[in-house]
Amino acid sequence: MKKIALTLVLAGALLMAEKISQIEYVGLAHLSPSVATEISGIHVGDEMDLAKINQSVKNFYAQGYFEDVWVESKGSMLIYHFKEKVAIANLEIKGFGTGDEGKKLLESTGLKKGDLYDQRRVKQAQKALITNLESQGYYDTVVEVTTTKVNQSSISLVFDVNKGEKIRIQKTNVVGAKEVEKGELEADLVNKEADFWGWIPFLNDGVAKVDQLEYDSYRMKEKYMEKGYLDANVSKPLMKVDFGSYRADVDYQVEEGIQYRIGKINITQNLKGLESKTLIDGLTLKSGKVFNIKRMRTDMETLKEKIGNRGYAYVDILPQMHKDPKTQTIDLNYVIREGVPVTVNDVLISGNSVTKDRVIRRYIYLAPGDKYNATDLKDSKNALGRTGFFEKVDIETQRVSEDKINLLVKVKEAPTGTISAGGGYGSYEGLMVNASISDKNLFGSGISSTLGFELSKISTNYNLSFTNPRVWDSLYSLGFSVYKRDYEYIDFTQDQLGANLSLGRQFYRHIYASVGVGYVDNKSEINSDSNTTYWQDIFYNDKYQKLSGFGSLKFDNTDDYYQPREGFIASATLELSSLDGELDQGTLEDGYTEFANFTKFSGKFGAYYGMEDLIDYDLILRAKARTTVLFAENNAYIPIAERLFMGGIGSIRGYEPYSLSPQIIEDGGIKRIAEEGEVGKRIGGTKSASVSLEASIPLSEAAKMRLAFFVDYGMIGTDPILTKDGDLDFDDITRSSAGAVLEWQSGFGPINLVFAKAIDPKDGDRTSVFEFSMGTKF
Repeated sequence: MKKIALTLVLAGALLMAEKISQIEYVGLAHLSPSVATEISGIHVGDEMDLAKINQSVKNFYAQGYFEDVWVESKGSMLIYHFKEKVAIANLEIKGFGTGDEGKKLLESTGLKKGDLYDQRRVKQAQKALITNLESQGYYDTVVEVTTTKVNQSSISLVFDVNKGEKIRIQKTNVVGAKEVEKGELEADLVNKEADFWGWIPFLNDGVAKVDQLEYDSYRMKEKYMEKGYLDANVSKPLMKVDFGSYRADVDYQVEEGIQYRIGKINITQNLKGLESKTLIDGLTLKSGKVFNIKRMRTDMETLKEKIGNRGYAYVDILPQMHKDPKTQTIDLNYVIREGVPVTVNDVLISGNSVTKDRVIRRYIYLAPGDKYNATDLKDSKNALGRTGFFEKVDIETQRVSEDKINLLVKVKEAPTGTISAGGGYGSYEGLMVNASISDKNLFGSGISSTLGFELSKISTNYNLSFTNPRVWDSLYSLGFSVYKRDYEYIDFTQDQLGANLSLGRQFYRHIYASVGVGYVDNKSEINSDSNTTYWQDIFYNDKYQKLSGFGSLKFDNTDDYYQPREGFIASATLELSSLDGELDQGTLEDGYTEFANFTKFSGKFGAYYGMEDLIDYDLILRAKARTTVLFAENNAYIPIAERLFMGGIGSIRGYEPYSLSPQIIEDGGIKRIAEEGEVGKRIGGTKSASVSLEASIPLSEAAKMRLAFFVDYGMIGTDPILTKDGDLDFDDITRSSAGAVLEWQSGFGPINLVFAKAIDPKDGDRTSVFEFSMGTKF
């Protein structure tokens, strides 16, 4: 009736060709009159127009705020009447989800307190809840909605959830699969049979994810494409559920077809100075190899990057494939459309509310006026990601003109200031507890600071550090640290108070160098439960102060911090130390006159090579080497705490940590270096070296578990620590071991489970069959 009356009134007004003299809004709460006027599109002075007024009503409805809108006219005045929707004063979920889980479920609905009640949005939220619970494995979930009036303008909204039951997949049947093993086809499926150890967190427990079921056939098809079966046909999965036990079988029908190998590879391009043969040589797919869709995509990205390094930001790589079923080969032709070379017009940064723009620009290797380079762009993104300042980093290109682009650097900042507490466990150190107050990005300046402690069965450590990685936005770094360390070795306890000051510089993108000075006040005590009881005051009760200067050089171009598959790590450190203190009486009696001023050289090397491109299997080969040498003048005493010990993770596994060392014994009142098989007192070495060869294979990609087999070999020697003995060369004390490591990138950090066998132990050696650690890289 209101619409009819409005039509008659307005029709009369139109006959008069009357202009609008005034507009009023009645019942409006969420919009101001000026905003309402902009939404309606009708202003004072406009002629009465029925079509425009009807459209203005539709515009108001589209805002989603109103349950009803109508208009009346009084002469030349228009009056809009509004009946607003009620607001959601309270929103909750019952029947499932408490605490953080309930909060996340509510967020998935898209609704929040204060929103206006809209039946369409509520239905969408209801569906979103069901989808969310299906993704967690709950089947046949029912969600009921209840509204309760709070007052005239608000309601309480409750989602009552009956989560249904979890369905577990007991068997996956792939009918027609002959050439590809079932295990490989299932590897990337979301819905698959439970692992044998499926009850362990992060392993597959077999719970069905109903919302992902329809996509699993595409995942299986992708696996066939990776094996060269381009004509494979995979049916949609059929899940048969036994609602008595809530167990299910999932069936697939497969037609495999033939397997294709690579025939000819060609590249069509028009760039001067760039030979197609050079580009082909850098591809992973080679003539004669089995076709792999995954590698073809990787090769396309490689080509895009190589062309992008010549300034072409918008290059397209179009693969043309010609299959020949008779020869079972496929010819590939990559057509390169490079476009126009571009330069950077500007670098625009957004999303950083704390981190200063200048800090972000430090890590961007492209500046206004530079020629576009794809590798520089990728390295910039990786460098920003390595800072730890950001939860997400994205760098996009924005075309300004045919030959100019802007770089849009979009970041989402992560919380960098933390008060944290945690712990871990090592088979040697036992239970470890630590806590710290730190900020990686102090006041958005990029400066890192830490105050923390660590306690374990055998150690107590405290530390305070401050590091500026880019002083005044330069390539120089400045670091300072103070620490207190109390560590119990096998025969003695080391008590140290120290401080370090370092200055570093980055050269190119993978080379880092630093110099610094350090101070240590050392107090050592022999352990009360040490395995020998004579000459207790000799060697293990060292009291001295050490002042040292050091320099280091490091190269690192690996592709991943925890699990590199390519690249090298090499470092060298030289330390010059001056010691001051009074020698123990027993040490003086052995012919020493003073503490040594010594030089220490340390070197490390690691090489990593992934074999997947060569053998179609994710085998990773690793070679690691370490060496340390101490140099000192004759008759000068190097304290035990400064000397070298081997054994355990990081040197020779299969032997207890710090248990391998030259030893001395007392024979008829004369102290001498023990020969092989003799058991004496560990005195540490002055030269050591070790080599590790490892081969790592995947166990479970979903659980991020791998198994590595290793062989360790190490040697340690010493100087003439007793005046009547000569040197022990590197190879005078040698040990080796072999074993396996279960590597697990868990939700708690990396975990190493080491099972080792000492190959050539001697009398008195402390061997260790099992070790494990948390929080250390592989």
